[in-house]
Order: sequence, then C-alpha cells, then structure tokens
Amino acid sequence: MDRNELADFLRLSRARLSPSDVGLNTGPRRRTPGLRREEVAQLAGMSTDYYTRLEQRRGSHPSRQMLTALARALRLTDVERDHLFHLAGEEPPRPGGSSGHVRPGLLMILDRLHDLPASVLSDWGEALAQNSMSVALSGDLTGVNLIRRWFTEPAARALFPAENHEAHSRAHVASLRAVTAARPDDPGPAALVAELRAGSAEFERLWASHEVVVRRPSPKRFLHPVVGTLDLDCEVLLSDGQSQQLVVHSARPGTPTYERLELLRVVGLQDLTPDRG
Repeated sequence: MDRNELADFLRLSRARLSPSDVGLNTGPRRRTPGLRREEVAQLAGMSTDYYTRLEQRRGSHPSRQMLTALARALRLTDVERDHLFHLAGEEPPRPGGSSGHVRPGLLMILDRLHDLPASVLSDWGEALAQNSMSVALSGDLTGVNLIRRWFTEPAARALFPAENHEAHSRAHVASLRAVTAARPDDPGPAALVAELRAGSAEFERLWASHEVVVRRPSPKRFLHPVVGTLDLDCEVLLSDGQSQQLVVHSARPGTPTYERLELLRVVGLQDLTPDRG
C-alpha cells in the first residue's frame, strides 16, 4: 500500500468533482473547489474520520469493498479504479467478472433523475447505487444483493402484494440462471446460487424448473408504508456489457400513483422510508 500516492490520488479525484456532478446540492459558495471530505465519505458509506485518515496518509488498509465504494463515490473510470486498487496494494477486479464498479456515465444519469426512483443493479442482483427517490421507495439497499435478500429475509417481500411474490421469485431465479450460464467462471453468481440452493427450498424448487429470462420492462405494484399503493412502470437500461442495469420507475401523469410519487419525493427528505429489515 502506497499511502502517499493513495492520499494524493484521493485528494485530486475529490477536487475535480463538484456537488452537482454527484447529485448533491451546491449550497453556499465554497472556498475551495471540489467535494468536501465528508461528502465523499457519505457517498462511499464510510466514516468521515476514516476517509480523512486516508487522505492524511495514516489510514489503515482499505478493504476491496471499500475501494469499490470509493471508486464509485469519486466517479472513477475503469482505468482509474484499477489505479486506485494498485495504490492500495490490491489486484483490480478481473475483466468480465462482477467488480461492482459503476461507470461514471451511468452514475451521471442516476444523479440527474431527481424526481424518479432509480438504481443501478448488477445483472445478478447487487444494488450498486441508488438515488434519494429509490431510497425513499425501498430503503437504503446499496451493497445488498436483492436476490439473496428476497429468498432469505421475509421483510424484503413486504413491499409487494402477496399475489405477486411467486412471479418475483421466478423472475429472480430465471435471471440468475441466465447470468451463470453466460459467465460460468464468475465466482460471485455461482456462489450465490450454491448458497440459495442449500438454504432456500423455494429457490431450489424454482432452480429445478430451468427457466431462463433477462430482466425486461414491466409494471410493478409497491405497497409503500407511508404513501400507499404505487403502480409504477419500470424501464431497464443496460450498460455496454449488459452486466449492469439502470432501473427507473415512473408513474403516468394524472394518475393517483403520480400524485403519491410526488408525495414520496417530499416525505423522502424525512426519515420516513421503509426499514431494510
């Protein structure tokens, strides 16, 4: 780990970004350009104290998960992300695998969707990034694998009507099967399949059906505990390699759901979002 070079790289990467680049309010005029340390820490899901110590060349060795979060927070390109890993004494994620790194362009689109719930997911269910409306809709799920959560945590299903649970389960399993067939050497999806086949009878039953699908646009009904029932259209935009998906939910103007979505945007600024369970 090259603490000096790592500190310089983090500081310069932070300085080149403005709050608007990452979906934050600009606020009062700043004395120095770039993001504040606490803003980078917030975006990366770490303590300000730990991030400050990294920039001051006295931080402990960051984990691979932490490096991935920093690369995402600082909107690093693939090459810049690999450089960050090398400075920390880690091998970068291998090409074609499940790195969890979100391309800056995809994050830029996410940051500008202020009034619609939007998130970036990996093709095997990892929630890689969310905007504030997505957090207001489903809770803060960044870093969570949604397929694992669906089959292992009952609270995950409370947001959807019971009559739709079977369809959601089938879609999750069929999508995961398609990914493991396309990337048989990727250890992440393969390990998830092994875990869920051993731990969930429902998953094992559906896995045996050999259904294969990819995620497609479809309407979804949400049972939000604050604003009520939301019938949302779901659009899925794929990245170049199709390993990541920008998922955007919207409502048709003039409908009750549209009005409830506007209410969600207001209450989402308060601490009224569903608990992750």
